[in-house]
Amino acid sequence: MNKEKKISYLVLVRHGQSEWNEKNLFTGWKNPPLTEKGIEEAKIAGEKIKNLKINFSHYFTSALIRAQETGEIILRILEEENLTKVKNQNLNERDYGDLSGLNKDEARKEWGENQVHIWRRSFDVPPPGGESLKDTSERVLPYFDSEILPLIKNGKSVLICAHGNSLRSLIMSLENISPEEIVKLEIGTGDPILYSFSEENFLKENL
Repeated sequence: MNKEKKISYLVLVRHGQSEWNEKNLFTGWKNPPLTEKGIEEAKIAGEKIKNLKINFSHYFTSALIRAQETGEIILRILEEENLTKVKNQNLNERDYGDLSGLNKDEARKEWGENQVHIWRRSFDVPPPGGESLKDTSERVLPYFDSEILPLIKNGKSVLICAHGNSLRSLIMSLENISPEEIVKLEIGTGDPILYSFSEENFLKENL
C-alpha cells in the first residue's frame, strides 16, 4: 500500500508598512513601529492566512518590532496566540549600515543615483558599514536549514514574519532563483506567500 503524501506548509509574510517605509528611509536594523496602514495590512494578511485553514505549529520572526507587531496581529486573527514563538536576529532585515535612517532621495544626492542603485540592487555589493543581499542570505539560510526546515520536514507547518531582504534570501533558495533575478523580486508589505512541502520539495501555491 502506498503511503499518503505528507504535506506541510510554509507561509512567509513581510511586515506591514513601518513609519520609516512611509518616510522613504533606509531602515535595516533600525526599529520603527508599524503605521496605521501597516496595522491594517497585517490584519488583511491575517484574514488571508486564516482562510487557508492551516494548522501552524511554530511562528518565527526577527528581533525587530515591525515584524513582531505584524506577527502578533496575524496570530490574534488566527486565534493562535499560544503558538510556539521564536524571535531571532538571523531573520532581521539586511543591515544598511551608513545608509540607515537616510532618505533614499538624499542618499542619491550624496553618493549618486548609480552608486545607490548598485547598493540596493546588486547581490554582493554592500553599502558602507552594511550587508549585501549575499551577506544577508549567509545568515538567513543556515538558520532556516538548522531551525525551521527540520520542523517542516517533520510535517509541521510554519509561519515566518520577517523583512523584504531576509525573505528574498529565503525565496532565492526555495525557488532556485539566480542572484541576478532575485534582486528584481519585489515583496509587498503585508503580502503573504504560501508554499507547500512534500517529498523534499517546496512548491509555491496561489493564495
